[in-house]
Amino acid sequence: MNKTKKTAIIGGGASGLICAIFCARKGVQVDLYEQNSKCAKKILVSGNGRCNITNKNLNQNDYFSQNPSFVEFALREFGFGAFERFCESIGLLLDVKEDGRVYPLSNEAKSVASLLLSHAKNLGVVIHADTKINDIKKLLSEYDAVVIATGSEAAPHLGGNRDGLAFAEVFGHNIIPTYPSLVQLHLNSSTPKKMSGAKIDGEVTLLINNTKEITSSGDILFSDYGVSGFAVLDISQGASVALMEGAHVAISINLLPSFNAQKLVNHISKIAQLAPKMTIFDILMGLIPTKIASGILEELDISASLCGDAIGIKLAKKIANQLLNWRFEVTDTHGFRHAEVAGGGVDTTEINPKTFESLKQKNLYFCGEVLDVVGKRGGYNFAFAWASGYLAAKDITTK
Repeated sequence: MNKTKKTAIIGGGASGLICAIFCARKGVQVDLYEQNSKCAKKILVSGNGRCNITNKNLNQNDYFSQNPSFVEFALREFGFGAFERFCESIGLLLDVKEDGRVYPLSNEAKSVASLLLSHAKNLGVVIHADTKINDIKKLLSEYDAVVIATGSEAAPHLGGNRDGLAFAEVFGHNIIPTYPSLVQLHLNSSTPKKMSGAKIDGEVTLLINNTKEITSSGDILFSDYGVSGFAVLDISQGASVALMEGAHVAISINLLPSFNAQKLVNHISKIAQLAPKMTIFDILMGLIPTKIASGILEELDISASLCGDAIGIKLAKKIANQLLNWRFEVTDTHGFRHAEVAGGGVDTTEINPKTFESLKQKNLYFCGEVLDVVGKRGGYNFAFAWASGYLAAKDITTK
């Protein structure tokens, strides 16, 4: 193997760093260009600073792409076992949760970023921080291989941008329209603002053109603009695509998934009978947070001071229905600025799924989020970043 083979990697995130390490381990001279003052900014903030680094159960169904089978080879070649061995080789131990999510044993994203960086530097990878690449063709003429690992437009405050897509277009690549994913949603209602800060565990169902698409459970957080929380993030990919396509998008919120309608009507009626002077607001306070109770009553135009003796079966049914099926129209997402990831990107039908080399330009590689691949929440986006970076390095070092 020629020791002087030179590779340039643009982007010091997950896929760029792992690619740099695997290239350098085989004696390739690696220059890593990072536009920020530091690498791994997204790694540092992921999982609220804990870094949900991968998932033990990887499947192509956990990803969205115009070309869904594209991820299959990468996930098989560099699945959880291979990634775990790599982590052990850099001294990073993992904590596998029961649901398949994987975190660093330290429970700190900092460990992941620091160990990747120190390992890359120890192998001789030269990191050029604060360096933005403008001329991709010139760079390709100076190196044996160039890897575009620039990420997506998500989180521009961490450096998210369209650079990688612009580089791809230089070589005639098709770009699948991009959209924010794992993102909060804006609602066409003033009620969430009044409930801002209130949080509840419930279920969110996505409705596209009045058809139920997907239901997700978890925490729901009301805010000034609409809703967030894990249950919302988990349905946001479908909502974001539908909004981009001009469909009618709505959500139905079930605030009390442990109840069915009959059980809830019976509960409200029973309390109203047992305590006829107890207000409807107090009855609801026994079920849901106070701000949400106020929001429900305001939405239904029911006085908070209405007493139990005035609550008939018809009213109990009306309230129960609102608690179990509160509908809101979705007007927008909270945008790339607040999105964890972005969907869309470089069309994967023009990329070799085994090597991640461009099918339009020799020795040009794309890996990670710049491609039209976006995963569900739970470590899937990192898993694809690691696998794609590894395969690009494998091809570069065996040519």
